[in-house]
Amino acid sequence: MRMLFLGDVVGRPGRDVVTSLLPGLVADWALDFVAVNGENAAGGFGITEAIYDDLRAAGADAVTLGNHSFDQREALVFIERAPHLLRPANYPAGTPGRGAALVEAKNGANVLVLNLMGRTFMDPLDDPFAAVDRALEGAELGRVADAVLIDFHAETTSEKQAFGHYCDGRASLVVGTHTHVPTADHRILAGGTAFMTDVGMCGSYEGVIGMDKEEPIRRFIRKLPSARFEPAGGAGTLSGVAVETDDATGLAVRIAPVRIGGALAPALPDFWG
Repeated sequence: MRMLFLGDVVGRPGRDVVTSLLPGLVADWALDFVAVNGENAAGGFGITEAIYDDLRAAGADAVTLGNHSFDQREALVFIERAPHLLRPANYPAGTPGRGAALVEAKNGANVLVLNLMGRTFMDPLDDPFAAVDRALEGAELGRVADAVLIDFHAETTSEKQAFGHYCDGRASLVVGTHTHVPTADHRILAGGTAFMTDVGMCGSYEGVIGMDKEEPIRRFIRKLPSARFEPAGGAGTLSGVAVETDDATGLAVRIAPVRIGGALAPALPDFWG
């Protein structure tokens, strides 16, 4: 199975680069499954139903979220009628929406998509390690699910890497989101799980983690907010990770970073032509 995961979509530059490039990537690379983190898609904070629909129309089979899941209040309502939109599974019981979904891929396969959030320097949610155990129970890779994709939305590299190793052999891909800067450690772990500490963002790298640079600089210097954060202008970069899995096991056999457009050096998988 050919899978593509795209990092946090930040504001209009991120939306534009995803909606313009993703349909062509789906066709050119014969992608079977695409997941996109959309938690910063609406002006950098949250997601709206219209944006969710646009990402789905562009080719996203699932859209994951994170700590900004409900910054746009309409998400509290429309998430209930959006079965392919996932908020962290370790949110408290009773939170609207779902943290796991078995999604049919473009080739008819079943992909279990999980969204979880770390706790180090983040909101004190339920234990993500226990939550992933519960989510995977009864939905084992290679038996119920043809592939398992996990978006771990977390702040620290150590927690992300520990989580990747914890899930090794039980998931096709564990990918970190939230910090918006792509790491260079994409690899297949010993148990066959593809892993990348942070996939980066789809947005403008001309600012500070996707936001116009002036206000973050002022806050670091003065320690006082003086204006709202606004998405940075300029051309967006599409940042993601490409993974190919083995049909028999659902485990990864290839992984490569994806970076197209904008300010970063380009990177494309060399195994899909």
